[in-house]
Amino acid sequence: MSFTVAIVGRPNVGKSTLFNRLVGKRLAIVDDTPGVTRDRREGQGRISDMKFSIIDTAGLEDAMDDSLEARMREQTTLALNEADVALMLIDARAGVTPLDSHFGRWIRQQGVPLILIANKCEGRAGIPGLAESYGLGLGEPLAFSAEHGEGLSELYDALMPYAEKDDADNDDIDNEEERLELPNDYSDDEDDDANRPISMAIVGRPNVGKSTLVNRLLGEERMLTGPEAGITRDSISTSWQYKGREIKLVDTAGLRKKAKVTEKVESLSTGESIRAIKFAQVVVLVLDSQDMLEKQDLTIARRVIDEGRVLVIAVNKWDLVKDAKKSLGKLSDRLQTSFPQARGIPIITFSAKTGRGTGRLLPAVMDTYELWNRRISTGALNRWLDGITAHHPPPLTNGRRIKLRYMTQAKTRPPTFVVFASRPDSLPESYSRYLVNALREDFEMPGVPLRLHTKKGDNPYAKKK
Repeated sequence: MSFTVAIVGRPNVGKSTLFNRLVGKRLAIVDDTPGVTRDRREGQGRISDMKFSIIDTAGLEDAMDDSLEARMREQTTLALNEADVALMLIDARAGVTPLDSHFGRWIRQQGVPLILIANKCEGRAGIPGLAESYGLGLGEPLAFSAEHGEGLSELYDALMPYAEKDDADNDDIDNEEERLELPNDYSDDEDDDANRPISMAIVGRPNVGKSTLVNRLLGEERMLTGPEAGITRDSISTSWQYKGREIKLVDTAGLRKKAKVTEKVESLSTGESIRAIKFAQVVVLVLDSQDMLEKQDLTIARRVIDEGRVLVIAVNKWDLVKDAKKSLGKLSDRLQTSFPQARGIPIITFSAKTGRGTGRLLPAVMDTYELWNRRISTGALNRWLDGITAHHPPPLTNGRRIKLRYMTQAKTRPPTFVVFASRPDSLPESYSRYLVNALREDFEMPGVPLRLHTKKGDNPYAKKK
């Protein structure tokens, strides 16, 4: 266990910069534009030997209606409810504003202990703002620079009482575990793949319902949602469990055509979404039932398949479709034509808003994930290779037939196979596609990308004369 710290304050005071400083990575998008952060982001912070959970929040705005700013404020309230202590940042160079005073009083009313941080105190420009911050009545402020890491030792001392309290709580838990007398052979094998979390990224164009789907799966309003397009900017990771298996659920910003991305913040968001695809194991591509499989959807899907990741197509807003059979048939035909290299991609239709059909998504994800991890024995592959070449031999090149001598599976995730051939460079691409399609059909591996490489050489396990 570790204690939880929430970073709060008005927009553009350096909250995300402090978050990145404490987690030791550039996880949160940082820009001079106010209001970049919208969802709350969680991470593991550390100062020297002190570890804690940390939550980055959106800039506080004085809004209590149904606006986006008001919904962002609700997310900050949820973060404060989880926190053991709040770090309230002010911009020392801008000085104390009426909004700082207003939200200082509001945070105290939430009943959360508060540490006041005067950020951007590097140099002499922040000294007047630091002096002004005493007037907030929130205790002695810490002079800090999130950008340059100045003031970390003072923050360490300020957080120490909460760490000591947490250590005392952990001692109680440890004593309880001793009384439970865990068996000597109890172990948690971190190297066992079955115990590792599955990384699942939710991707798609803006306003197709990605965050609504994530909230529906989690059973809580974890992500900020609304009718506005492009609300999500950061790629937000959340730990979750499905039937005892831990899943790292990543909500991403909407991906638009590259030519339409003109703002710096959206460009950074796009980069985060692409990075999420690269590091995911399963990618759920969310489509809008009223506008399915546009060119941008195909671009995203092709990127996922090229990366060798599991792809599941999730069609949202299915309750608005008038002719379900016709729409589903059209989508299936388009996928078959556009992605022959991953035939059989699972298609799940649902309504994230009502929840109808969302229960079918995770079973499809887990089934395809198992296929992605599948390993076929070398013996079975070579028996299959003998049969397939007898039925449809490789073509002739320069009057000589190419011989496929041996086949093995090099790795999984995605399943990758190697064929040893007499002249691998002469094997036509069409015949390689034939082998891949036959592999997929005969070994029942629909919907996962397969890799096939050819190498020159004899059977490496044949007896040498």
